[in-house]
Amino acid sequence: MTLGTETTASGSFAAEVVKGSGERPATCYQCGKCTAGCPVAFAMDIDPTRLMRLVQLGQREVVLNSRTIWVCASCETCTARCPQEVDLARVMDALRIMARRAGRTSAGREVAIFNRGFLSGVRARGRLHETALVIGQNLKTFHPFRDVAKAPFLMLKGKLSLVGHRAPNLVRIRRLFENLAKMEEGSE
Repeated sequence: MTLGTETTASGSFAAEVVKGSGERPATCYQCGKCTAGCPVAFAMDIDPTRLMRLVQLGQREVVLNSRTIWVCASCETCTARCPQEVDLARVMDALRIMARRAGRTSAGREVAIFNRGFLSGVRARGRLHETALVIGQNLKTFHPFRDVAKAPFLMLKGKLSLVGHRAPNLVRIRRLFENLAKMEEGSE
């Protein structure tokens, strides 16, 4: 492993992350508070502290192929705990965008499918339709009967509905998605 040598035409990997996120990974001094507070660190292959170090070292392939960037819930606990005020949640968002553009979603394929399904459902209805999300997720990940035994119980409890509902402010929500798409196009 050669450290810090992975560059692109536009510069180093860390510079790409700075451009994409507006954050400066170099200010992270590895205190570990982000990892200590992360509610999903147990499911990550590289904890947030180490991921930031890999960004600093220019390890593009390792970072973009990690499951960590897809598992991150963007809850911002890490951001709130950081003594250097690095918004790690924004860094993770930027890394996910970079990974998608580079075609590197295999490490978190199911998470990526969930994210796309979740966002397309919200874009279409203005709110989430859980039943459609679960069915779509199961079909796209080739697990059509995963958790199917739980459905009747959830329906009886009123937690799962066959009919989805539209948000009353659907036009405003769709406008948010359009503005986001314009912002992403401008960052390329």
